[in-house]
Amino acid sequence: MSADAAPISASAPPSSTLREFEIVNRLIPREQIADEAAVSRRAFLQGTGLLLGFALTGASTESVFAAPASRVVENEVTGTFAPNGFIRINPTGAVTLVIPMAEMGQGVYTSLSMLLAEELEVRLDQIQVQHAPANDALYANSILQSQITGLSSSIRAFWTPLRQAGAVGRNLLIAAAANRWDVDPATCHAKNGVVFNASGSKHLSYGELAEAAAELPLPPAADVKLKDPKDFTLIGTPAKRVDSSIKVDGRVRYGIDARVPGMKVAAIAISPVLGGKAKTVDEDAALAVKGVRQVVNIDEAVAVVADHMGAAKKGLEAAAITWDDGPNAKVSNADIVKQLEEESKKAGAVARNDGDARKALAEAAQRLDAIYQVPFLAHVTMEPMNCTVHLQKDRCDIWVGTQAPTRTQSMVAELTGLPKDAIKIHNHLIGGGFGRRLEADGTLLAVKIAKHVDGPVKVIWSREEDIQHDMYRPYNLDRLSAGLDASGKPVAWTHRIAGSSVMARYAPPLFKDGYDFVVVESAAELPYAMPNIHVDYVRVESPAVQTAFWRGVGATRNVFVVESFMDELAHAAKQDPVAYRKALLGHNPRALAVLSLAAEKAGWGSPLLARHGRGVSMQFAFGSYMSQVAEVEVADDGSLKVKRIVCAVDCGMYVNPDTIEAQIQGGTLFGLTAALYGSITFKDGRVEQSNFHDYLPMRIDEVPVVETHLIKNAEAPGGIGEAPTSIVSPAVTNAIFAATGKRVRSLPIDTDLLKS
Repeated sequence: MSADAAPISASAPPSSTLREFEIVNRLIPREQIADEAAVSRRAFLQGTGLLLGFALTGASTESVFAAPASRVVENEVTGTFAPNGFIRINPTGAVTLVIPMAEMGQGVYTSLSMLLAEELEVRLDQIQVQHAPANDALYANSILQSQITGLSSSIRAFWTPLRQAGAVGRNLLIAAAANRWDVDPATCHAKNGVVFNASGSKHLSYGELAEAAAELPLPPAADVKLKDPKDFTLIGTPAKRVDSSIKVDGRVRYGIDARVPGMKVAAIAISPVLGGKAKTVDEDAALAVKGVRQVVNIDEAVAVVADHMGAAKKGLEAAAITWDDGPNAKVSNADIVKQLEEESKKAGAVARNDGDARKALAEAAQRLDAIYQVPFLAHVTMEPMNCTVHLQKDRCDIWVGTQAPTRTQSMVAELTGLPKDAIKIHNHLIGGGFGRRLEADGTLLAVKIAKHVDGPVKVIWSREEDIQHDMYRPYNLDRLSAGLDASGKPVAWTHRIAGSSVMARYAPPLFKDGYDFVVVESAAELPYAMPNIHVDYVRVESPAVQTAFWRGVGATRNVFVVESFMDELAHAAKQDPVAYRKALLGHNPRALAVLSLAAEKAGWGSPLLARHGRGVSMQFAFGSYMSQVAEVEVADDGSLKVKRIVCAVDCGMYVNPDTIEAQIQGGTLFGLTAALYGSITFKDGRVEQSNFHDYLPMRIDEVPVVETHLIKNAEAPGGIGEAPTSIVSPAVTNAIFAATGKRVRSLPIDTDLLKS
């Protein structure tokens, strides 16, 4: 554990200096701190108090253990069970949750702390959180089977294990107090980190009880009961985020803020064409710039290493690099689309085949066909790609914000030849991930550069390098056909998806039977009743483009296609789009409920002015049901104004409604920005966009009102962070059709086509 993993607490004093916040806390004596890289996990775990470990994959209290912290050495505890996470209660009563999920603005530090606090019976501001070190054995996400933050899985993976750990801790602390008072534990209760006897006349804090509780045997599973949801006092209520204060007053550190003694800074230029390399570099001119220390040429990139970023950028410009573009020098967007068009005519790997869609289509009273396309998209996180590396003979320290620390660790080990345990990932808060920081390409590039640098080096990508060398959301071309009976009801549905498979590269074992689950997400499993359905996938890869997960993953492509085509069916059947969908959801009450709620709150059916329209979309993704209604205005010149978006959500039992509302707003605007403007295009092998002037973000005056309406129930929790990103585009394009009668089948929206 590094200094960068210092606890974050809602009650951290605003007056703390940055240095104090980074490396000083109640758990690590100051004398144990030599420098920022020297704070070891041993130093954190040694001492006194109660340490709780819990399995992220288990569902029984047998997977939870307790032991005095003094018994802990590195990742081992006396006994045979190896935990996946730790909770420490020290003699001051402070509770520290070492948490493997990366915080990138989605609020997991708060929501996961709430799960623990609810069952442990402590206030949220009594919990501190720390980044976990890279270790799949201890910290693997049970859904993703690795220490990865993605697929909106944090709450789903931790819902039971964190509550179990809290419940076991509460039981042990109550038992310790009961032993001291010589009473039945059943007569005692805990609240706000204090145990009280039956009358309330006696009380002991968790800090006073921690060591005694650690000596007690694990209670039988039958004796440890999780709270009934009706008894929750914290879960399901609005809660202040535990990381807000440090972000507001500037104490927070992201990866780009990492500082290491003796560190140099590198600016980089990467080959503008994938597969190219540097042809000429004027090293003498670069070295003549004051502050420049060296030039590193690693073929696919050139780095100028300097005392500070200003010198590094000037040196990079002076280097006047020319490039050998390599085999992809002539690739254009037209080439990529043509390849997709041709390949999509071929039969693909079957993801779903119910009934006989071909026969039903041939016999249908009416047939509809459509081709939909979605473009490459960049992630454009607010924090550009960066990584600080100190590569030494026997170890490699890496300061970075990553969604996948163990994957990064393994890839660096392979690159350097060092053992995995010699690769130390000092993870940071992330200034935007969106799937970009699931990839280790930036870290590997930094390590390649660090091989040539004596001492630590921070490698920072410019915004231009970030956009032009991203790993992009795949371009998809989809072919759909549907057959309607005489009443307009769908009797056949076929959907062929053609595009890149990220999973085939990222996790090859999950690419099975010719497709992966991500690429067909929200296409193979429709919420609607379809008697005959066939969905297949054709994998098409361009050697000139690297693709990756993008917030909302497969759903961002497939929901747009499915919900737009569903609107086409409703129009062909001469039926209202909401009523048409409702008729297909009788078997799916949760989906029907969110659709009905969104329509009601949006005033569906009420009159609108000319060239105003409402559009609806619905989805089931990431374990959550969601429906959106968008209201738009389209001017005669084709300019578009999205005025209002109403979202209804059923994500099962929810933890923090404030976080959900924030995620709905942020995800909706993220997806809306892509629908309006997002498109990465290629010419002569190069990405044509380079910064926010030609890869546009939404401006504040374009932002619509976004309303969120939650349905509360007792279903298992679903994911939220990525869901609104995928649902917004069809709601908007369907609204455009309602306003203009013009159907949008490709993104981003071409407003020239909307002119009256």
